[in-house]
Amino acid sequence: MLKGVLLFLSAASSLLPSAYGIPASVAFNKRAALDDWIANETSTALAGILANIGSTGAKSYGAGTGLVLASPSTTNPDYFYIWTRDSALVFKTLVDRFIASGDTNLQLEINDYISAQAKLQTVSNPSGVLSNGAGLGEPKFNPDGTAFTGDWGRPQRDGPALRATALIAYGRWLLSNGYSSAATNIVWPIVRNDLQYVAQYWNQTGFDLWEEVQGSSFFTTAAQHRALVEGSAFASAVGSSCANCDAQAPQVRCFLQQYWNGQFVVANINTNIGRSGKDVNAILASIQTFDPSAGCDDVTFQPCSPRMLANHKVVTDSFRTVYGTNNGIAAGEAVAVGRYPEDVYFNGNPWYLATLAAAEQLYSALHQITKAGSITITSTSLPFWKAIYSAAATGTYASSSSTFSALTSALTSYADGYTALVQKYTPSSGALAEQFDKSTGSPLSAADLTWSYAAFLTMASARSNTSLPASWGAAAANTLPTVCSPSSSSSGSYTPATDTSWPSFPCTPASSVQTTFNVLAPTTPGQDIYVVGSVAQLGGWDTASAVLLSADRYRSDMPLWYGSVVLAPGTSVEYKYIRKDAGGGVVWESDPNREFTVPGGCRSAAAVGDSWR
Repeated sequence: MLKGVLLFLSAASSLLPSAYGIPASVAFNKRAALDDWIANETSTALAGILANIGSTGAKSYGAGTGLVLASPSTTNPDYFYIWTRDSALVFKTLVDRFIASGDTNLQLEINDYISAQAKLQTVSNPSGVLSNGAGLGEPKFNPDGTAFTGDWGRPQRDGPALRATALIAYGRWLLSNGYSSAATNIVWPIVRNDLQYVAQYWNQTGFDLWEEVQGSSFFTTAAQHRALVEGSAFASAVGSSCANCDAQAPQVRCFLQQYWNGQFVVANINTNIGRSGKDVNAILASIQTFDPSAGCDDVTFQPCSPRMLANHKVVTDSFRTVYGTNNGIAAGEAVAVGRYPEDVYFNGNPWYLATLAAAEQLYSALHQITKAGSITITSTSLPFWKAIYSAAATGTYASSSSTFSALTSALTSYADGYTALVQKYTPSSGALAEQFDKSTGSPLSAADLTWSYAAFLTMASARSNTSLPASWGAAAANTLPTVCSPSSSSSGSYTPATDTSWPSFPCTPASSVQTTFNVLAPTTPGQDIYVVGSVAQLGGWDTASAVLLSADRYRSDMPLWYGSVVLAPGTSVEYKYIRKDAGGGVVWESDPNREFTVPGGCRSAAAVGDSWR
């Protein structure tokens, strides 16, 4: 299938002159340049995610094992926390990548994450406790996994559904590869708690994924519906059942239809916030509910469905006049996308993950259309298609037709336009922040946002048709019950998941280990901290060749200096920290030398945590 799709995309590129009046060679060169950037950025994005995962990530000092920081940023804004939602989305990305690639280093991270979630579910917090399920709706925890007790928008009801989806994907792999005990005894108890929460609380209001609006959120409802459908199937696969899933999934599906107003998806309902309702929330939801085996189904809001294509146009068009970066971009061409047009957070800017999502929905739609072998344009989707191909008209067009070729060519180019904008506003380092300035395009807000990196990877997978998620059963979950009963009648039962004893998986021994040195060392302006030691990578005890550490996360209450070097597994190192002042003076910390042996085995990262002596 992959080969066929890639050939199709190449053929589609050759059709661009008829659709856009530009030379085929120019179109091909643009696509090739984008291909090269994506290939380079992919390794950067994956490294960016791993750097933020505790406790061995290069930027994760202070985070517990298996817990992923939203961002290393500790000030303006402080995202140095664990979000259930973000973590689940990130690890779903890693699970899909592991299943496609067999990267056993990713599997180690996944196992750590799942073990950490078993414990996190039991942490009492301001939203509640596990015994009645309410505590599962807590959105945010301290980096070490303890409860965050400050004021916040809580509860947020998407986290349990998203976590269940991530774990189910891995659980299916375990079942298919002879590890049924791990799927049944480790993964299922965690998933079961989350499914019980979704079934019990889905129809109670909570805060949306932007943590600003209390009401009913389309993204949350869509994620809940998917979790209940695939949760029921997973329960059967591990020899159990989820009666509450079966009872509530059709009702959630009914409720999901209420967000559609005939022209676009109203992102938040049951609230009065004075907004248009146009929000990338719905585009993100379409990605979350993407099923590679489904058709262009409106009921489950698949990426290629008439509703979601219409919504894509309405939402992305709402940013055309909001951002200076979009000035001069013609109608029907890609624009930078933010959260919602009325946004004022950091003065309201495009987000990397939002613009990537706009591309990803279209790539996923292209996959579904190609698989179906035809395009049906309805009165609902016609404005979308006419915007990118002026000759579009209602009707069904088989893959053998020239119209199908022209439409898919236009769709490919349009999707690439969003990705190209992200490329344009990504710094040469490849680092992805949360936002980029609406006037200058400069990165803004939280640096190294983990979700931004994950959004890039899922976009790239959708574009190349690799690492695609498995089907979650959308094709069999698109009928509505005769009677819609919006109130949940399910009462959940919750039990702590206690088994985290993973079997011994085969793995690829690491050939090198990124070793991060973290030290708490108070300094004054003009002073820097270095690490120097007995191996060449640490300067061979030569202070002139010592490794300068970074202080970009330094705070008075956490005077952290950190940096990484690559060492061979099993290397024994002696080292010390030194302080240099602006005049070149050197101060060594006190004796004795510190010692560290780089671990062997399969892990490709390690970290030490020290305090200046």
